[in-house]
Amino acid sequence: MQHVSKSFEIDGRPIGPGEPTYVIAEMSANHGQDYGKAVELVHAAKQAGADAIKLQTYTADTLTLDCKKPVFEAKGAWQGQYLHDLYAGAYMPWEWHEPLQELAKSIGLTLFSSPFDPTAVDLLESLDMPAYKIASPELIDLPLIRRVATTGKPVIISTGNGTLAEINEAVQAALSGGGRDIALLKCTSTYPAPPEDTHLRTIPHMASAFGCPVGLSDHTLGTAVPIASVALGASIVEKHFVLSKDDETADSFFSVTPEELGEMVQSIRIAEQAVGRVDYPLEPRPAQRSLIAVRDIRKGEPLTTDNIRSLRPGGGLPPKEIERVVERRATFDIERGTPLEWSMIGDRRPV
Repeated sequence: MQHVSKSFEIDGRPIGPGEPTYVIAEMSANHGQDYGKAVELVHAAKQAGADAIKLQTYTADTLTLDCKKPVFEAKGAWQGQYLHDLYAGAYMPWEWHEPLQELAKSIGLTLFSSPFDPTAVDLLESLDMPAYKIASPELIDLPLIRRVATTGKPVIISTGNGTLAEINEAVQAALSGGGRDIALLKCTSTYPAPPEDTHLRTIPHMASAFGCPVGLSDHTLGTAVPIASVALGASIVEKHFVLSKDDETADSFFSVTPEELGEMVQSIRIAEQAVGRVDYPLEPRPAQRSLIAVRDIRKGEPLTTDNIRSLRPGGGLPPKEIERVVERRATFDIERGTPLEWSMIGDRRPV
């Protein structure tokens, strides 16, 4: 039986548990069908510190039907449009892929894409893309997943609203196509997604269930949620970004700016350091509290909770010894503020 890889590489960059989080800047429709903006977005992703920039490869006709029946009306944030019209205004011209890929290579940024039908896979294969992303709605398009897997390239699958059974079917489809380097992204297919619907605890569960790298495709506003995902083991974080909040594109309303993307990357790197490893001291560290005389105690006087207390700093008997110490007699005069030591303490009979 074939199994998924626990880790793999894209363009020589290791991805998986124990590796730095792989940050994908999602261009989506935020180019606004302006090639100059697409070029700026590539540069902005690099400057922000992203590991990769991702495109989407489709046309309105490869993604839907030009039909005005109610079933073809867009839902949610795009309500009021028909799907064909929405995608016609959002897709990236296919002739942009090669020059954008060359630009990304020239500045040391990985570029790959999400195909939405076999013709898109053919185009991307002609450009020898280093990886593929399956978008959430295509999770159930098992023939498309198998086709992508036959390329032998890593396949990153967004799970969206998929059930555990549907996610398993997608993974099995990739395996049946010869894919081994598979990653899953926890994703909430709401735009924007409320943080309370994101359920990041799914990330470690998914990693345990499928044994592959797992990350987050994030649609929440801001950057708090993707940063938090790192603490729960996200190996990949994908985030939509746009050049300016003033840009009005199909996806701009839930996208971050390049400045926010850069802050997110920096915060993710800090979070990685903070997560660290399981770590307990092998030896007790210097104590910060001890039993201390809170007033002058004469030789022979009993030690009580009125004249000794557990206080900072350390240096004397640890607080756990209080019951053994109380009612014993001082062996000599003890000045107020002195941390107690056993040499100062006699038995419970007069000295």
